[in-house]
Amino acid sequence: MTGADENYDPRTIQDKWQARWEELKPFAASEDPADERPRKYALDMFPYPSGDLHMGHAEAFAIGDVVARYWLQKGFNVLHPIGWDSFGLPAENAAIKRNSHPAEWTYTNIDTQAESFKRYAASFDWSRRLHTSDPEYYRWNQWLFLRFYERGLAYRKGGQVNWCPNDQTVLANEQVVNGHCERCGAVVEKRVLTQWYFKITEYADRLLADMAELEWPERVLLMQRNWIGRSEGADVTFQIEGRAEPITVYTTRPDTLYGATFFVVAADAPLADEIVAPEQRAEFETYRDAVRRETEIERLATDKEKTGVFLGRYAINPVNGERIPVWASDYVLAEYGHGAIMAVPAHDQRDLDFARRFGLPVRVVVHTGEADPGETGAATPGEGELVNSGPLDGLTKSTAIPRIVEILEEKGLGKAAVNYRLRDWLISRQRFWGTPIPIIHCDACGEVPVPDDQLPVRLPDNLRGADLAPKGVSPLAAAADWVNVPCPKCGGAAKRDTDTMDTFVDSSWYFLRYCSPGYEDGPFDAEKVRRWMPADQYTGGVEHAILHLLYARFFTKVLYDMGLVDFTEPFKRLVNQGQVILNGSAMSKTTGNLVDLGEQIAEYGVDAVRLTMLFSGPPEDDIDWADVSPSGSVKFLARVFRVAAEVTSAPGADPATGDVELRKVTHRTIDEVTRLVEAHRYNVAIARMMELTSAARKAIDTGAGAGDPAVREAAETLAVMLSLVAPYTAEEMWERLGRTAPVVKAGWPTAEPALLVQESVTCVVQVAGKVRDRLEVSPDIAESDLERLALESEKVRAALGDRGVRKVVVRAPKIVNIVPA
Repeated sequence: MTGADENYDPRTIQDKWQARWEELKPFAASEDPADERPRKYALDMFPYPSGDLHMGHAEAFAIGDVVARYWLQKGFNVLHPIGWDSFGLPAENAAIKRNSHPAEWTYTNIDTQAESFKRYAASFDWSRRLHTSDPEYYRWNQWLFLRFYERGLAYRKGGQVNWCPNDQTVLANEQVVNGHCERCGAVVEKRVLTQWYFKITEYADRLLADMAELEWPERVLLMQRNWIGRSEGADVTFQIEGRAEPITVYTTRPDTLYGATFFVVAADAPLADEIVAPEQRAEFETYRDAVRRETEIERLATDKEKTGVFLGRYAINPVNGERIPVWASDYVLAEYGHGAIMAVPAHDQRDLDFARRFGLPVRVVVHTGEADPGETGAATPGEGELVNSGPLDGLTKSTAIPRIVEILEEKGLGKAAVNYRLRDWLISRQRFWGTPIPIIHCDACGEVPVPDDQLPVRLPDNLRGADLAPKGVSPLAAAADWVNVPCPKCGGAAKRDTDTMDTFVDSSWYFLRYCSPGYEDGPFDAEKVRRWMPADQYTGGVEHAILHLLYARFFTKVLYDMGLVDFTEPFKRLVNQGQVILNGSAMSKTTGNLVDLGEQIAEYGVDAVRLTMLFSGPPEDDIDWADVSPSGSVKFLARVFRVAAEVTSAPGADPATGDVELRKVTHRTIDEVTRLVEAHRYNVAIARMMELTSAARKAIDTGAGAGDPAVREAAETLAVMLSLVAPYTAEEMWERLGRTAPVVKAGWPTAEPALLVQESVTCVVQVAGKVRDRLEVSPDIAESDLERLALESEKVRAALGDRGVRKVVVRAPKIVNIVPA
């Protein structure tokens, strides 16, 4: 291996300790009631088995592993499980390509990844292993679906959906990224289909409110808040001439109702098709078909010229009785509010652009002190005094909104309302490799749940390859023997639902199953879940901020309402890792911009790769593999390994009889590394280990020598701390130090307070950014005293010469920076 010291052979050490851990099983979580250790649950976002582990896995699971190993060393009973999110399109596409069953590709990859995880020294409790594509797991997806169905939280309806023409399946809004399928990149279309949904909107307010409980990165919380998109306003009823049923629109600015000069309906909403006048239909249908080919991003682009079609109808403004024209346009989305808006062009830029494009009236109803939007082309959306607004004239926004809502309610033409950007979770997928939806459709009885004692509804095993190719309907529809079943209610001829569930259903509760993976009387053993959950830390990518994390929170709240769990949030703390990139760009097989994890491990060893990942920067930062040095990590590991190998004092030798200065370094390192690990600053913690290694090396070479008990203390401390980041090397060091039990059972060292007291520290004094002197000062020195000493320094005065001092920046006790005049 590159750079390996002759006394440090990573490959031999890896083989030895991997086999030893397999035998000892030191990472198994205890369920013994007599085990009084406090519990900790270290959870990693489980992987998808798309091939062997890659560089992204190497970073994410190294971070999670540090946490689990640290808690174990600190004396906790630690649950650190592993499983696979094993349903999904990649396996199905691979089966089509290979003319095989998706299970073959899936489970082969799982076995490959499992061996790689073991080689990577991940401290998993392998007895907890699960796969979401096992019938023993997806049985409980179906059971939970039926409980949601009973509570009215799972329902089926027709409506516009996002359709991926490549994967031939529907997508939830969250799975559409910039108008493209997040999985394959195809441009997403809109279609009208009948689909299954989970009513996540019923939990919108709780999802927002409970964020106060979470120790999560603020950017993740902000992304969730924005996705839920709660706003307060009013529902306002507009009558459409020629239509008996009124139309309700939602607005956050009901105070501007007197400024509504036209009405806009989403061109692809059923409402537009329903109300268009006969003489306008041909023009409207041509326009609507064009809109359906646009992505949502294109439709909402602010620099896009506004387009639309007059529908030949007029709406009645409820506050003044004015007839205003009804248009169809692409800048209103069918999914927002009620799919229609009142347009107030003076105070909304999109409405103003549309009005100017089609010569529609612009009426100012809020005087903001700015120029007339009809003349400038710039809308004035701010606050001010209401004008041209009848009973609202002279009021401000804060007083006008409750007044207009009151007027609307008195007339029965509106009411206060809350709206959300969030839409119900579309879970239907027209693909094979997923959990079958446990509903049977009977002409006589309607939707009939599959009885619990008939679960799981297993996937048929006779569909392979070409049978699974996308056809616009689920491949399950072709499995006649599977589809056609007797109705559980009446016994008549009926058919199974042929859609499968979104795989995010699988990952919305898997962390609960880890607590009792073999449990057969329910999705999880409630008592064991109470012992372990909520998870103390969840580690994974920020790309799951909206999809998986929001759904998992929703599931947990539903389970709480069902009385199955006694907490409302599944993850106390969240740690996101950055990406591993190469030469400034994301790694990609297609472009060849790729580093192979297996090759890096073969060349440098597991510990060097782990160390490099963790030393490169804080977990949330991206790692550019072109800028880091695995070979440097190998050299450090060889160096610290030699320190342990050279110790000659006996195990248990009293360190108090050894080098006091080295002991001070050791105990300051213990104190700092402990705080740094708990703050997830692993890179700085490793730097402190490197400093202690240098101090121990110096003591061996120029101090009391390898027989000094203080050197043993430093070496043993290094072995325990290094076990978090380079476990193979640490175990071998620990054994060479004469210890018989594995280092993972050693226990975290404790710093002696007396050895943390510093009699003096070195203060660096800079002049114009250059170091000019070093002063030995008290750790408690006041800033004013430190500034005085720095300015009195002969070296500093010589550096300043005839120049005066413009500024002195003091960071007591370690630095003074003097800026010359």
